[in-house]
Parts: sequence; C-alpha cells; structure tokens
Amino acid sequence: MNRFQCSLRIILTSPMATEHTCLPGCALKASASREDFVICSICLFCFQVCMLCSVGYHLFCCHRSEKTSRRWMALDYAGISIGILGCYVSGVFYAFYCNNYWRQVYLITVLAMILAVFFAQIHPSYLTQQWHRLRSLIFCSVSIYGIIPTIHWIWLNGGVTASIVQEFAPRVIVMYFIAAIAFLFYISKVPERYFPGQLNYLGSSHQVWHILAVVMLYWWHQSTVYIMQYRHSKPCPSHRAR
Repeated sequence: MNRFQCSLRIILTSPMATEHTCLPGCALKASASREDFVICSICLFCFQVCMLCSVGYHLFCCHRSEKTSRRWMALDYAGISIGILGCYVSGVFYAFYCNNYWRQVYLITVLAMILAVFFAQIHPSYLTQQWHRLRSLIFCSVSIYGIIPTIHWIWLNGGVTASIVQEFAPRVIVMYFIAAIAFLFYISKVPERYFPGQLNYLGSSHQVWHILAVVMLYWWHQSTVYIMQYRHSKPCPSHRAR
C-alpha cells in the first residue's frame, strides 16, 4: 500500500511541475523571469527526488538481499532530506529577493547542503551504529536550518510588524507545523500501536506520514507561487534593488 501511495504522490506533484515548466499559468500572471523558472524547477526536482526515493524504498525494502534493502533505506532518508532542503531553495530566493548578497549566501549554502546530505546518506556506513550521532546531526541540521534565514529575514525587514513578514511568516509556521505533526506520527507509530495487526493495509501512521508530507510540499508550492506574485507586484526599494 505504501508503494502505491508514493506513486500517487509523484503523480500529484507532476501537475505542479507542469504548471511551471510547460503550462505556467500562475507564473505568467506574475510575469515570471528566467530565475523564477529555475528556482521553481530546482524546488520541484527536489520534491520529485523525494518521491522517487520513497517509491524505490517501498518497492525494494523486502528484497532478499539485506544490503540492497539497506541501500534503498538510505536513499529514502536522503530523499526526505533533499525534499526538505528543496523547500528552502524557493523560500530563501524570495525571502531575500531584494538582497542579492544574502540571497546568494543562503542559496549556495542550501545547494551545498543538498549535495553533502545526499552523499553522506548514501555512504555504506550511514546506517551503521558508528554513524548514529552523525545521522541525528544531519536530520537536526536539515530540519532546523530553515529557522536561521527566517530569523535573519525578519530582522532585515524591520521585525514582525513589517507587511511582508506578516504576509509570509504565517505560511512558514504552517509548513513547520504540518512537518511536526507528520514527524510525530512517524516516531509514535500511532494508531497501529493501539490496534496491532488491524491497520496493516490502511490507516497506519506511515500512511498518515505520507499524506502529510504531500500536504506540506503542496502547501509550500502554493506559498512559493504566492510570494512570487507578491514580489513581482511590489518591486524592491531602490536602495536594496537587485
């Protein structure tokens, strides 16, 4: 059942990619530049990598070779991290749209993290006990990193009373809220913990995790389109122009 859910997630995210690469309705309304297309494409590519790695893991997790199964598990973890980091790409680009220096600093940092996390998580030793602390450090770094540019962005814009902060900050909070709920289901194993053997095909925490992951990515996709339109409708002040 999980593999079918993952496949459905890929199908559901494909229209998002089509919207921005083939039939970019919202993007055209906002007079999107080439940079907009590149950023949206990177973001959606990261989402698709996340989905494909998940599909691969659920297809091959029962492979008779334990080595193959563990490799796909590592790829699944890598896909999750890349999907999260993909959210940061569009967030950083539009948050620092009027500040070219910090936009480049954070974008380079995020792209470097994507590469570093991917290669670390496909390393043969990644799932070993020796790398336990490193695994925890990687997931904490990926999850918490987004808070750093967010606080910096709020400060650069004059605090929480700024109009752009009030427009966009709640969307960031909602994304983290959805992610937190998904993570709680993932680690708590609720509801199957209380109904053992009754939710093997439908209703397990892992399926709820998948659904919430799609909701989170779709929410962030819509938030990206929203702030893109905001940036194009309200040009940067001349003293911070790009």
